[in-house]
Amino acid sequence: MTGQYLADPLAFLVNTLFGLYILTLMLRFLLQWVRADHRNPVSQFLIRVTQPPLQPLKRFLPPVGRADTAILVLMVLLQFCTLALVYWINGTHVGVGFLAVRSVAELLNLLLNVFLVVIIIRVILSWVSPGQYNPAIGLIDSLAEPVLAPARRLIPAIAGLDLSPIAVLIAIQLAKMLLVRPIQDFAMVWL
Repeated sequence: MTGQYLADPLAFLVNTLFGLYILTLMLRFLLQWVRADHRNPVSQFLIRVTQPPLQPLKRFLPPVGRADTAILVLMVLLQFCTLALVYWINGTHVGVGFLAVRSVAELLNLLLNVFLVVIIIRVILSWVSPGQYNPAIGLIDSLAEPVLAPARRLIPAIAGLDLSPIAVLIAIQLAKMLLVRPIQDFAMVWL
C-alpha cells in the first residue's frame, strides 16, 4: 500500500518530464517540417534545448526529405523509455512489441493534440488580438496554416466568418478516434 503512494508520484514525474521533452522535440520537428523561421527566439530555444542528444544521432541518421529522422528516432526512443519506466514503476510487465506500438500511438496522439491546441490558440488570438505579432504567434501561424489552408479551400467563408478551424478540429478528433484508438488496441495484441 505504501509503495503505491510513491509509485503514482514517481510515474507522474516520469510522464511529465519525459513528456515535456518529447513535446519540445515534436515542436522542433514540426517547425522544421513547415519551414518556420529558424531565427525566431522560440525556435532558437527549441534548437538549443534539443541539440545535445540529437547531435550524435544526426551523424548516423540523415534527414529524409524534410523529415529529420534523428528527431523521429529520439522521440520514439524517449516515448518507449517513458512507457517502460511507468509500467515498471507500477509493477506491470509488458512486452517490447506492446511498448513499441503504444509509443507510436502516443506520439500520433501528441501530434494531433499539438495541432488541436495550435488551432484553438490561433482562433482565440484572432478574436482577442488580430493583427498583433510576437515570436510565438508567428510560429503558431506557421504551424496552423498548412492544416487550415486546405480546409479553407473546401469551405468558403460565410458572411466573413472562417469556418475552416471548426472543420479541422472535427477532422483532428475523428483522426484520434479512427487512427490512435485502433493503434492502441493493436498494442494489446503484443501485451
